[in-house]
Amino acid sequence: MHQLTQSLKDGAMEILEVPFPALPAGGVLVRNHYSVISAGTEGKTVKDARLGYLAKARARQKEVKQVLNAVKTSGLRTTYNMVMNKLEAPSALGYSCAGEVIAVGPDVAGFAVGDRVACAGSGAVHAEVVAVPKNLCVKVPDGVDLRHAAFATIAAIALQGVRQAEVGLGGHCVVIGLGLVGLLTVQLLEAAGVQVTGIDLDPAQVARARDLGAALALAREAPGLEAAISDFTRGVGADAVIITAGTSSLDPIELAGRLCRKKGHVVVVGGVPTGFSREHYYRKELDLRMSCSYGPGRYDPTYEEHGIDYPIGYVRWTENRNMQAFLDLLATGKLDVSPLITHTFPLVQAPDAYRIILERSEPFAGMLIAYDTGRPLADRVDVSSRPVSPAKGRIGLIGAGSFAQNVLLPALKGQGDFMGVATARPNNARYVADKYGFEYCTGQAGEVLGDDRIDTIFVLTRHDLHGPCVLEALRQGKHVFVEKPLCLRPEEVDEIAAAYREREVHLMVGFNRRFAPQVQQIRDFLPAGVPKAITYRINAGIVPPDHWVHDPAVGGGRVLGEACHFLDLAMYLAGAPITTVAATAMADPHHLADTVVVNLGFANGSTAAVSYFSNGNKAVSKERLEVFAGGHVAVLDDFRVLTLYGDRGKKEKTAKQDKGHAREVAAFMRAIREGGPTPIAFEEILCTTRATFAVLEAIRTHEKVEV
Repeated sequence: MHQLTQSLKDGAMEILEVPFPALPAGGVLVRNHYSVISAGTEGKTVKDARLGYLAKARARQKEVKQVLNAVKTSGLRTTYNMVMNKLEAPSALGYSCAGEVIAVGPDVAGFAVGDRVACAGSGAVHAEVVAVPKNLCVKVPDGVDLRHAAFATIAAIALQGVRQAEVGLGGHCVVIGLGLVGLLTVQLLEAAGVQVTGIDLDPAQVARARDLGAALALAREAPGLEAAISDFTRGVGADAVIITAGTSSLDPIELAGRLCRKKGHVVVVGGVPTGFSREHYYRKELDLRMSCSYGPGRYDPTYEEHGIDYPIGYVRWTENRNMQAFLDLLATGKLDVSPLITHTFPLVQAPDAYRIILERSEPFAGMLIAYDTGRPLADRVDVSSRPVSPAKGRIGLIGAGSFAQNVLLPALKGQGDFMGVATARPNNARYVADKYGFEYCTGQAGEVLGDDRIDTIFVLTRHDLHGPCVLEALRQGKHVFVEKPLCLRPEEVDEIAAAYREREVHLMVGFNRRFAPQVQQIRDFLPAGVPKAITYRINAGIVPPDHWVHDPAVGGGRVLGEACHFLDLAMYLAGAPITTVAATAMADPHHLADTVVVNLGFANGSTAAVSYFSNGNKAVSKERLEVFAGGHVAVLDDFRVLTLYGDRGKKEKTAKQDKGHAREVAAFMRAIREGGPTPIAFEEILCTTRATFAVLEAIRTHEKVEV
């Protein structure tokens, strides 16, 4: 299928042949008929992408600070490669479209193949096929043109602003900014019986607002603008002002304060600064409100990704219900968006639309992309064809996010034949396939898992797919490398163990730290056969409570998702299995249990205290490891500075961190090619995994747990 993409490096646009997106749990696949270009949001994205590097840095100072911090820990070359990978990867555009359902997730009710729907969100991109969660998808009533239904997302933004304004029948409302969202706002207010005044810098947009029903429409520089609005409202002022403009100027917010009546509402929909002067907002006791995109549910993963609706008795208008309300207005004829459609482009000519937006070479409002719905589509893309080596190591990749692209794939280059890559986002799948020379790319993990030519699977997805993908790969008789954790449910451990023991294959979890060169030095330095006392402090930092890693069904929490690393390294250095686990988590308002102290006992008498803290400061190094044994002490600070005390003591500082990723991958692939033992014994993987689950049990029960 085709998708419109752009490079963040230089803003270059391309109609790219990509695979279908993965059908999400709780979602649908939709074949697009039309999508709408948001001139404001997308126009800014495209404009920023075409800036030079220095201008990009000025515009994105937060990201620049992140890059500088990365240089300190990872080194200049590694950081440069990460940044360029981000800039060069084709990014998606679009978030409002309409089309026909072609596939429905097994856990989705209310939709069927063939339904006409309008779609919203980051999945509703400019592509021939899109994947959308059910709460961001609404059925289009019979008789409603899909060209008009494609505006549903953008109209929901306007409608949420109107709801926030709380202006009733016969009231007065001023709309500042008459772009697409502003013009839709004018129409919605007029349909609700509100007297509307529209204001914009562009006289053409002012005229368009007047044609759409604005009782008064004025250019911003019109003489006597404030007096005209005062006269129109009989000297009272506007009941509400909705700002739909996008600008760095304070003028819209200041003007709104002057135009609004006492105790009126000022609603910010567009991207404007709010550092207004106090005078009018104070004296009039104005109510300043922010309108959040399409409405309640936006940016809430429970609502958008997991499909859990808000009860209508408590939240009357969600983003989904706002979209449906707009479509109902179209169906009843109370709203007509056809006058807003100024341009329609076939997908292959879509870049011309952005040229018009950036150059403002002609008037525009609603710009549609139309799709050839009769064109045959392929759900995978064959990128290259070459002879496949008979040697072992024919690699299939499932999941190709930032970790895969920046860490694992560079380490895998030259280690085997890249066959198929499956990842949820089509543009990422194609980029990775092109960059690393995969034979094909797809959105379906099952296609890679079922490819008989592939003997080695790398699973680099979100955590909830680890267990199922590992289990299926083992059943297919394939070697498996899975990023930590092995799985999210204790019962999956037994299933995986049983499947592994039925096959002569290698299974490895990405516990990379034991392969770090400085850890190897510590292991060689410490006296053999002597119990170790280990203290390991991890300044993990805060991860927002709504991040997917905290979701029990998707990420499993940070103990399962990351702390397992540190348990494994402690066991490796102790040189014996973990036998007991005790753990205490610090109370926090979100009940995340991600500031925790874990005490481990080992079969050889060694002991370890692993302190995983999320409440620290980035100025402190992330990891500090101390190992005491037989008069020797090893101290490793953030995989940068190693100090050894005792016989052959020394201090060593490296220019950049090396946490062992390249060495672990090389060791795993060498074992496959040469038939040696798996670099991490399966019993050790099981021990670390079960010990990690034991940490969670110990936190719950406040008791020591036997492993």
